[in-house]
Amino acid sequence: MKIIIAGAGEVGFHLAKLLSYESQEITLIDTSKDSLIYADEHLDIKTIKGDATSISILREARIELAALFIAVTSSETTNITASVLAKQLGAQRTIARISNTEFLEEKEVIGFSQFGIDELISPEALAASEIELLLNQYGFNDTYEFEGGALKMLGLRLSRTATFVGKTVREAAELFPEVHFIPIAIQRYGTQYTIIPRGDTQFKEGDKVVFVTSKGGDEELFELSARVKVDMKNVMILGGSKIGFKTARDLCQNKFNVKIVEHKKTVAMDLADNLPNALVIYGDGRNVEILEEENISDMDAFISVTGNSETNIMSCLLAKSKGVKKTIALVENMDYYQLSHSIGIDTLINKKLLAANNIFRYIRKGEVVAMTKLTNMNAELLEFVVKPKSKITNKIIKDLNFPRSAILGGVIRDGVGVVPKGSFKIEVGDRVVVCCLPRSISEVEAFFS
Repeated sequence: MKIIIAGAGEVGFHLAKLLSYESQEITLIDTSKDSLIYADEHLDIKTIKGDATSISILREARIELAALFIAVTSSETTNITASVLAKQLGAQRTIARISNTEFLEEKEVIGFSQFGIDELISPEALAASEIELLLNQYGFNDTYEFEGGALKMLGLRLSRTATFVGKTVREAAELFPEVHFIPIAIQRYGTQYTIIPRGDTQFKEGDKVVFVTSKGGDEELFELSARVKVDMKNVMILGGSKIGFKTARDLCQNKFNVKIVEHKKTVAMDLADNLPNALVIYGDGRNVEILEEENISDMDAFISVTGNSETNIMSCLLAKSKGVKKTIALVENMDYYQLSHSIGIDTLINKKLLAANNIFRYIRKGEVVAMTKLTNMNAELLEFVVKPKSKITNKIIKDLNFPRSAILGGVIRDGVGVVPKGSFKIEVGDRVVVCCLPRSISEVEAFFS
């Protein structure tokens, strides 16, 4: 598949890196010579120096052969203009990164597809949505929703008191036959290996386990994992960035009590004007005394989304030491991202990875409608739509010769999520959620293409 990426910044470079691993034909366009030299030295891709809104540059990139054009420069105007031109010049599908979240909220009214833009991506909006979802699913470190919550992915680390520790998947299923969840991936404590669980796989203390749940499954998981659900109401946000503002606004609308700390006076004043239901504090959130004066120990959650990864990590560690139950830090450095649990922070989020996950589904074969990479795990979670001629159509799950490094985690039929058993029959129009290791992706795709 030929893919053209406009913008060699953090998001563009990360996308090019991930896509180049997939053996895609990647062309990267940017006006910065230094950014392109770095990309050229580190990735097996083609680079072109120039403006992505230049018709001659797009033609040099052979835009007419592109299956996908992704505009992720730092300029929203450039991304929109380049995507419109790319579509007119023959690109099959276009994606534009935007910063104005109003475009997302009004995209059906505006009709961006009429102009030639198939999809709008806002890393900031994705990060804010991820934060809100994590707060609503307190106790879980990773979350993802399919079809508005018909199925949910939830990740947690097993404590010694979890009911199913020491039992195999099969034994746990026999003990709790009516539960509405299924384990789809396990990472043993202290390792980087991802296991796709089978019937004889044993749950162990310290395991990070990812589950797919249907309605009610999250409550059952709370009970069986010996966790106590706590209402999240009081939230402190450090940093009045676009992510901080959108998170605060959304949480206020959902009746959270929000305090937002910002060290730039003009930004703090703008926040106060635009967030009437939040308490805006002008001060340096790295100052322990300020946080203590604002009763950080009374907070249910602390979210640090400044532009500095180190500040976000250190402030979350401080919040944790003051007894805050849930801490979330925004990080840009992928090396930090791998260390989230070992350094004591509940969840790290990364805009680049969120944007990449959102875009990745467009390069998968079959009718992939949603996709996410599991945090710190070498596995992907894919949602396919079953077509009339798919190999999986009208087949019973236990009769499928599914690869052992993949597992069918859930099915959404007529808007209702189901955690299926072996006797479940797949039908046309079903939305099937599959978790698989990278080596089995092409094999899984073949079932749905």
